[in-house]
This record gives sequence, C-alpha cells and structure tokens, in this order.
Amino acid sequence: MKCPFCGKDNSRVIDSRPADDNTSIRRRRQCDKCHKRFTTYEKVESIPLVIIKKDLTREPYDRTKIESGVFRSCHKRPVSVADMNSLVDRVESNIFNMEDKEISSSYIGELVMNELEELDAVAYVRFASIYREFKDISTFMDEIKKILDKE
Repeated sequence: MKCPFCGKDNSRVIDSRPADDNTSIRRRRQCDKCHKRFTTYEKVESIPLVIIKKDLTREPYDRTKIESGVFRSCHKRPVSVADMNSLVDRVESNIFNMEDKEISSSYIGELVMNELEELDAVAYVRFASIYREFKDISTFMDEIKKILDKE
C-alpha cells in the first residue's frame, strides 16, 4: 500500500478490525520509510446486476419490483408475508448464483412463475396473466387448464 505522506509503497499492517457492521475491514498501517500511520478500508467489490427488459433497454436490478409483483399476485390469498419473502429470496438467490452481469427480465419472470405455481395456483395465474400479457379469455383458460391437468 502506497503511503499517502511520502509516496513509498512499503507499509505494514499494525492493526486490523471489522468495520461498518462487518461489511468491511479497517486496517491501521505504518509506513516503513517515514513511520507515519494511516488507515485503509477493505471492502468486497460488488458487481452491479443489470436487467435486460423486453424492449431491450437495461436497468439496474431492483428487488422491490419482484416483491411488488409477488405481493400483488398474492393479494387476498392465504399466503403469508413470510412465504412471499421466502419466494423472493429463492428467486434472488437463483439470480445471483448465476454470476451473470446481465439477466433478462423474462428469465426472472419465469423463475417467479415457477415459484408461484408451487405456492398458490391463483397467485400464479394472476402473475402469468400480466407477465404473459394474456390477450383474451381463451389464453387465460388455457393456462387454468394446464394447472388443473397437473392436479
């Protein structure tokens, strides 16, 4: 680490401790040349996740968009907030485990639908009707028939 006082790159760590609720490490260093002390912080570099929308525009990942879609789909359904949060956690974990920098919104939508299908059939159909943009009642009925055939 380069000394901010003399510019030499020989320094040693004399103290290390967690900082910022364990999200970084504070290191106290001493320059071997001028013997002055200085502090550095080490933090994990996070790569921002970008979502590619249907119209091919890009925007930063926003967990609240998934949450609001799931919560709207489960409105007035016997689904607990804990179950909804758990569903969003699983989807988000799946997204971040891919380790891609860009993910399509359609992939995220499919993940949410798969999870909702297991959680509540009505919530699944509600989400699918908006996500897949059902144009008429027959498309809606086809989706319901798929669910009934699985049961």
